[in-house]
Amino acid sequence: MKDDISSILKGWGEPAYRIKQVEDARRTGIRSWEDVTTLPKDLREKLSEVVPLWTVTPDAVAESTDGTLKWRLRTHDGLAIESVLIKHARGRRTLCVSSQAGCALGCKFCATGTMGPGRDLTSREISDQAYLANDAAREADARVSNVVFMGMGEPLQNTAAVFDAVREIHSPEGLGISARQIAISTAGWVPGIDEMMDFEVPVRLALSLHAADDATRSQLMPVNNRWPIANVLSACRRYGDRTGRRVFIEYLLLEEINDSVADAKRLAELLRDGRFHVNLIEYNATGGPYRGSPQERRRRFAEELERAGLYPSMRRSRGADIAAACGQLANSPA
Repeated sequence: MKDDISSILKGWGEPAYRIKQVEDARRTGIRSWEDVTTLPKDLREKLSEVVPLWTVTPDAVAESTDGTLKWRLRTHDGLAIESVLIKHARGRRTLCVSSQAGCALGCKFCATGTMGPGRDLTSREISDQAYLANDAAREADARVSNVVFMGMGEPLQNTAAVFDAVREIHSPEGLGISARQIAISTAGWVPGIDEMMDFEVPVRLALSLHAADDATRSQLMPVNNRWPIANVLSACRRYGDRTGRRVFIEYLLLEEINDSVADAKRLAELLRDGRFHVNLIEYNATGGPYRGSPQERRRRFAEELERAGLYPSMRRSRGADIAAACGQLANSPA
């Protein structure tokens, strides 16, 4: 729970256990102050006049044939954001949260990038996505086991709110999710990578690289004009040296753009020091000019990385039929 509720209660002279009562109510999915019956009625009425119990409310929900859920959520100032809950075996769920309403970085293959800049979400608007998803998972006898900051927006442009939300999601008083099961993904925002080096919660860092040469990456990701590949990988190595953790490289395979054997050799050369793990990603159509790599080209690309001593993972696309897969979040009709 963000400090605005707790600070209000403290300012009113309420005992500390009132804060825990509110936290417990939110964690169990209670939706309105009226239903927080552990609080006195007059206190519930006072709180309802000054601060919402939830900062985002479901506006629409869609379910994929593979069990993925996508919510369109509304903030109190009317902005729409999207969150995705991915179904796995044995009752596990991965939650993909948004950190901004829109995105200023304009990656050409990403639907969110077409929205342009929006505002940063507050830490409560981020953590409330996790609480709502956890409630939905619990209703299906499942649990949110992983949280990835790979939804709408560039998380490392909003580090104060993202880090606060991570603290709550990780805390035993929040959702109690292991730091190893939380990942923050960046398009290459170097100042944010440097901030992550000193973040006390040891979450995972993922870099959306998507090309092995600057010309191609700048074409796909304008942020590369500010921080070319050498600069962003240098920041990732600083992060790895400080934390002792590997960085996950996200690489979207686009037919005849970045998926040749020569591209794989260049990528292997960039990452040959062994401090990275490569996730190969299938392209999900977003209405742009790109096509996903055919299976044979994906296979050859992966084999070339393996020959160089890298052993990539192939990320399966989930939720594409409801525009919930990687790169597709853009407030589409749910």
